[in-house]
Amino acid sequence: MARKIRETDTFNLSFLDVICCGFGAVILLLVITKIYEPITIESSKADLEALLLALQQELFDIRGDSISLDRQLDSVETRLASKDLLVATMRNEFNKLQGSYEPIGDEKDLELKGELASAREALSEEMKELLKDYRRAEGDTTVGGLAVDSEYIIFVIDTSGSMFDGAWGLVLRMVGETLAVHPTVKGIQVLNDEGKYMSSAYAGKWMPDSPEIRRSILRRLSNWNPYSDSSPVEGITEAINTFYEPGRRVSIFVYGDDFPRGSVEQVARYVDRVNVADSEGNRLMRINAVGFPTQFGRGITENALRFSNLMRVLCERNGGAFIAVPASGMRQSGVSITIGGKEI
Repeated sequence: MARKIRETDTFNLSFLDVICCGFGAVILLLVITKIYEPITIESSKADLEALLLALQQELFDIRGDSISLDRQLDSVETRLASKDLLVATMRNEFNKLQGSYEPIGDEKDLELKGELASAREALSEEMKELLKDYRRAEGDTTVGGLAVDSEYIIFVIDTSGSMFDGAWGLVLRMVGETLAVHPTVKGIQVLNDEGKYMSSAYAGKWMPDSPEIRRSILRRLSNWNPYSDSSPVEGITEAINTFYEPGRRVSIFVYGDDFPRGSVEQVARYVDRVNVADSEGNRLMRINAVGFPTQFGRGITENALRFSNLMRVLCERNGGAFIAVPASGMRQSGVSITIGGKEI
């Protein structure tokens, strides 16, 4: 009986040993695994953070490139808009010029040349006699007492009824001759005594000099008759205020017959202020004038005398010359003088 009990105890102890060893092996495996797990997790975490930083940097770079491209696109669109505006402006200017200046055919060109030839032949015998022995001195830059050394010329023309109906043919002739003695200039402008520009396309700026422009000026001047109050003050003021520039040689040619209002001295002082002299006392804008005797139907009128006095003072103070056309000179030039609808 005692032997049987010993065998049973031995079996029980061996089973427990096996079970304990198995649990021990499992625990050992768990311990070994847990030792290396934090290192693996830390390494994985570091890799993920580096990847995140790299992605963030790429995102910043892409955003920066996007902003730069947006700015470049805006700049290109702005330049395109400016060019479109410039093209539209130039197209508008071209249309205006095309409408204002029609080409002059060969027939009109020959007609103009004929008129100029007739103008030369219409010199009075007295003028031919005076010019017979004339020889221009070396270095002289004047023609008939008028200086012709200017780079720019401006015509201020009285377009009142007395001028347009009575002396317009001679005005056209003298404008043509004035252009002829200035064969090359940098700019031309034509205003009436009110300061109205003959060409609205060139209002406030110079017309370029070319044979086509000169022919167009004479052609348009032949029937140019805007409103006028016969006072040249507004036209002279517009010419000086708009085109005066230090160092630029400009000659103003005033054609008129009447000065109905205003003070001669007041106008002269105003011109002195705006048309300042250089260090040698020379005015940078020279004023020349031609007076037409359209007011002489019943003797010399007060307004005609006032015009002559104003032009004489302005020309004297501003380096120019004043020429008074006699009634006989107009008749000998083939120009009739009409006063009150009657030719004299």
